Amino acid sequence: MVHTTQCCILMGCLCLFYPWSQVCEWREPEELAALLDLELRENGEPQHQLLQRIRDVAKYSVKTNHPRFFNQLFAGVDYHALTGRFLTEALNTSQYTYEVAPVFVLMEDEVLSKLRSLVGWAEGDGIFCPGGTMSNMYAMNVARYRAFPEVKLKGMWSLPRLAVFTSQQSHYSVMKAAAFQGIGTENVFKVKVDDRGCMIPEDLGETIELAKSQGAVPFFVHATSGTTVQGAFDPLEPIADICDRQGLWMHVDAAWGGSVLFSKEHKHLMRGVERADSVTWNPHKMMLTGLQCSAILLKDTTHLLKHCHSADAKYLFQQDKFYDTSLDTGDKSIQCGRKVDCLKLWLMWKAVGSKGLEERVDRAFTHTRYLVEEMKRREGFELIGKVAPVIKERMMKQGTMMLGYQPQGGRVNFFRMIVISPQLSHQDMTFCLNEIERLGNDL
Repeated sequence: MVHTTQCCILMGCLCLFYPWSQVCEWREPEELAALLDLELRENGEPQHQLLQRIRDVAKYSVKTNHPRFFNQLFAGVDYHALTGRFLTEALNTSQYTYEVAPVFVLMEDEVLSKLRSLVGWAEGDGIFCPGGTMSNMYAMNVARYRAFPEVKLKGMWSLPRLAVFTSQQSHYSVMKAAAFQGIGTENVFKVKVDDRGCMIPEDLGETIELAKSQGAVPFFVHATSGTTVQGAFDPLEPIADICDRQGLWMHVDAAWGGSVLFSKEHKHLMRGVERADSVTWNPHKMMLTGLQCSAILLKDTTHLLKHCHSADAKYLFQQDKFYDTSLDTGDKSIQCGRKVDCLKLWLMWKAVGSKGLEERVDRAFTHTRYLVEEMKRREGFELIGKVAPVIKERMMKQGTMMLGYQPQGGRVNFFRMIVISPQLSHQDMTFCLNEIERLGNDL
């Protein structure tokens, strides 16, 4: 037991408190595999060897809590949330029935209720999912069930050709959901966006009519609050008007942008979100809750989520239990075993309050404005050709920072900057620009 405790303490110290100078210590795959000695053998290893394994895992992993990790839509670490994650793993329970997870069933209900209230719903439903992609899949599946409830019993044979509508810059999970649910990626109609990357409502209306003319039946509109690349917020009010007229389910993918609802200054970006039927929200992104923490929120109060996904497993969801069986929420999920994702968010929220979360959102916008102004002051700060991949390779191998890039439309590769880490400062913003110039000054 002493050795196990030592391992846990060492892992925490290595990951959090060691003054890492680099975002990563890059090694080629073959070299890294040899350094880690990944082979699993017949006999176990002594404790001192296991401790070295832990040191090596931490050493050669990417330090996503490093202030110069800009690569993904998550970064940094909140120590209250991390404590919740440690406790979740130690308790090792599954969140599907009140009898096995009484604390977390009540806690999840409270957290989801609070998130829904920020959206603008006094009532509703929801569940935590393993990521935004799954949350978006839930929304599409429930929307189809509402429109064609017979699909659960009779399957795809009972359906017409269905049509989904989303912007050209929406998350790729829309295509995944359409493929996974048998709707087909060719039946995902892409709506044009403006220069800022926002869906054009007029084109949405025209695209819906186009789909109808081709014999398809529209049922689902997927709007986005905070696109993956440009961080664009679709205009929700006019999109909601169209959905109301057409009788379509309106989903808002706010995996990235949902946290602006905490901010009095920036929540206007999601004006009209209360008119949506469902919302995806990933607190593990801008709120810094840590992976994984994603919720699908629904306005529905008729238990669509449960009706759509329930299988009524008699060994688990008995109706003659000695407590209120509505607390057995697992049948809402397509999973059986379900990880507890609410504790880390609840504990962090308890610690810093809604005010503290608002400050995190506002700080991210402040960093963004600072970076934009700094770039405007620098002549020639526009990368072309193969420059971005070469600079990315150099920064990775030197380990100084990590920054993603990608092409978009007619644009060549450009750097995508994420500025949400709580450790981030204006000094880091300036370092990023200086480092890009340094790494690419010979290109």
